[in-house]
Amino acid sequence: MEIIIPDWPAPDKVKAFSTCREGGVSNASYYSLNLAGDVGDDGQMVEQNRRTLGNEGHLPSQPVWLNQVHGVDVVKLDGDKNSPAPEADASITQNSDVVCAVMTADCLPILLCKKNASSVAAIHVGWRGLAAGIIENTVSRLAEPEQTLAWLGPAIGPGCFAVGAEVKKAFVDKNAVMAQAFRQIDASHYYADLYALARMALLQCGVKRMYGGEHCTYNQKNQFYSYRREPVTGRMASLIWLQS
Repeated sequence: MEIIIPDWPAPDKVKAFSTCREGGVSNASYYSLNLAGDVGDDGQMVEQNRRTLGNEGHLPSQPVWLNQVHGVDVVKLDGDKNSPAPEADASITQNSDVVCAVMTADCLPILLCKKNASSVAAIHVGWRGLAAGIIENTVSRLAEPEQTLAWLGPAIGPGCFAVGAEVKKAFVDKNAVMAQAFRQIDASHYYADLYALARMALLQCGVKRMYGGEHCTYNQKNQFYSYRREPVTGRMASLIWLQS
């Protein structure tokens, strides 16, 4: 199983990584380590991929998968294994061995941790949730943004994420500075820099220690799934937990 381990000065107790698409058993468009059970892949293969994730990723427990809806809700995880998948786009925990997880295939996964290893969080950041405040909501729930570290996982790059004028307007209406993250293609389309938009939102929240953000899921076909490149495709996972 191929993974990306964040290069950030997190405490030793904080464990985190993002998966790539290699190392699983899924076929065709879902090749190979698809971890999503709701994108049309064979359920048994997804379950086998998730077992591989748990075993080779040395997870202390099953990840808490979210029902991601491109919203702004943040759920606090306490280790209850009997609860259904929460409808949320971010999760936080202060409990050891509880694995926060988000799935992506172009959207931006952001992992957060406190410098004193008191809590961690995982955020699913699409443009709608980003414009609506999912980053602000999560950072607020963690508190003490000046003590928070952020790692930006693999997402679609700034030269590949074409959007309409309404997307630019949503961000500029939020903060005029965010216009800097858009490059015009024609009269009504722009390339959006999802990484830059997320960094601006984090900085505005008071999070100054940011890392990662160097990949492009669209261009790196052999390493990542990309919904923009292939609408029928799998999902990677980004996970973070506090080791006991």
